[in-house]
Amino acid sequence: MAQLYFKYGAMGSSKTANALMTRFNYEERGQKCLLVKPRLDQRYEAQQVVSRIGLAHECIYFDQMQEMTIMELQENACIIVDEAQFLTKEEVHYLVHLVDDFGIPVICYGLRTDFKGELFPGSYELLVMADKIEEVKTICWCGKKATFNARFDESGCVLKEGEQVVLGANDKYIGLCRRHWMTGDLGPDFRVRHDL
Repeated sequence: MAQLYFKYGAMGSSKTANALMTRFNYEERGQKCLLVKPRLDQRYEAQQVVSRIGLAHECIYFDQMQEMTIMELQENACIIVDEAQFLTKEEVHYLVHLVDDFGIPVICYGLRTDFKGELFPGSYELLVMADKIEEVKTICWCGKKATFNARFDESGCVLKEGEQVVLGANDKYIGLCRRHWMTGDLGPDFRVRHDL
C-alpha cells in the first residue's frame, strides 16, 4: 500500500544524501523513480539535486511533475521530493492525491523549521498529512542532537529576523541544539572553520 513519507532534519543531517541514496537503491534494483524538487531551489545547476558530500543527480521541478499524466507518474516505483519544506499546502495535497488515489508512494525530505524556529508551510502540511514521519538526525557542535537551523551572517552572528527563505548551505546555515540556537552560540571552532 502506497504511503506519504516525510523525513525531516536540521541543516547538515544528510537529508539530500539520503534522498539520492534512496533513488540509487530503487534504480539499482531495476525500479524507476522520479526525483523532484521545488523550482524555488536554484542553488545549484538548474535541474539537479546536489548533496553537500558531492552526490548529485538530475531531477525535474515540482511544477513539471504536475504536468505529467497519471500513467507517466505510475511508471515510477516512487516519487522522491527534496527540499519539501518549500512546497505549498496545495502541492502537499497533490502528493496525497497521488498516494491515496493512484497508489504512488511519495518520499519527501526537508527541513521542519526555519531559522526562527517556525514551521515552513510545506513542512506543517506534511506533518499533518504524512502517513510516516521520520527524523534524520545530526548533532550540534556540543554533541547533543541538532534540532534547530541557525542562519548566520558574514561576521558569524546568528540571525533571528529576516525573510523565511534565503537559499544557502554551510555558507549561511548550521544545525544546532535548542540551547545553542537560543543563545546564538555557533561553537568555539566556528570562526576557524569559516575563515572569520
